[in-house]
Amino acid sequence: MTEQQRKTPYDLPDVSGLSIGILGGTGDQGKGLARRFALAGHRVTIGSRKAERAQAAADDLAGGQDAGLPVSGAENPVAAGGSDVVIVAVPWEGHKATLESLRAELAGKIVVDCVNPLGFEKGKGAFALPVEEGSAAEQAAAVLPDSRVVAAFHHVSAKLLLDPGVDGMELDVLVLGDDREATDLVQALAGRIPGMRGVYGGRLHNAHQIEALTANLISINRRYKAHAGLRITDV
Repeated sequence: MTEQQRKTPYDLPDVSGLSIGILGGTGDQGKGLARRFALAGHRVTIGSRKAERAQAAADDLAGGQDAGLPVSGAENPVAAGGSDVVIVAVPWEGHKATLESLRAELAGKIVVDCVNPLGFEKGKGAFALPVEEGSAAEQAAAVLPDSRVVAAFHHVSAKLLLDPGVDGMELDVLVLGDDREATDLVQALAGRIPGMRGVYGGRLHNAHQIEALTANLISINRRYKAHAGLRITDV
């Protein structure tokens, strides 16, 4: 038994057949995650307030080098209601209102929130914004009492996700939540992207510092002209 196997206390579930909806899938982060999950064989539905905009993003992904990817576009309610797992990648400004409008469609589903509430100030760069509920993920949990909310995919470079010259994403994805089955599933989903690994990072009330850390990574990337991610050692 290898050291890595010794430190893995349980097997993660098989998630290969799950369909994925991405709210905010027309933005770079959502679109990049859509691309990577489609490349891994998942059926992906990009969601937007306007179906034609969502379909245009899907058509863009399914053309060129990535021709034939299983990606489609739809209005947010269709993307949410027709998918097994739903990733929230909308702008922070529309986060709460979007989720409130989809409460019925998201009931009973695993909802993965990767939104980072950040502000930007000239001369000072990115900084974390205060959130009444504690974090974007906790806001999602408050708005969606009938969903199983998990926080993940905050520190993944959209540029690398979309880059056809990048085969693997060498980083760890911190996964937070209060439902063990749900966090296991999202860890397994992260592992579907070559080079990625999902690592349990605590309960949902710890999501604030994970979201806020994105501001530090932005500063690192600007200084070093990089696309830095995270690696967790000794696990």
